Amino acid sequence: MTSSPAPNAGADLGPTRVLFVCMGNICRSPTAEAVLRHHVSAHGLDELIEIDSAGTGGWHAGDEPDERARAEASRRGIEMTGAARKVHLGDFEYFDLIVAMDESNMVDLSDLAASDQHRQKIRLLREFGPDGADDLDVPDPYFGGVDGFADVFDLVDESCRGLLEHLRADHQ
Repeated sequence: MTSSPAPNAGADLGPTRVLFVCMGNICRSPTAEAVLRHHVSAHGLDELIEIDSAGTGGWHAGDEPDERARAEASRRGIEMTGAARKVHLGDFEYFDLIVAMDESNMVDLSDLAASDQHRQKIRLLREFGPDGADDLDVPDPYFGGVDGFADVFDLVDESCRGLLEHLRADHQ
């Protein structure tokens, strides 16, 4: 887990806003959104942390999350709802932290960002996971089987637990 300051550290600016971003916003980013929301709610932090997700591409806009991702979340007692949308420049103003699922998404977000201040908000999800990962990408399970969704869920869950600890520091 990284040790950089939380987005609103030392300020009473309302909730910390987190946006998860993957390619199409139907697999990885809605999984991360649902997992973090679940952990935030379990810790009674709903008023302090706002969560959303988006995709770097817009071809799935309006679609619900992939049924395999929803099934894996449901199997673990987590509700996954929402509709895919494409990330836009206004997201860089609104959100405090923009969390990419892989290096490719991070590059796309950096290209979209209008300033260095915007780029500084972009992080990889697995930066918040346990130390020692050689690869910080969350693999895209879209073209794989059901097992890929379970593996991705495990990676997302452990990283979201670390992200939550990072965000909790913001509100202590």
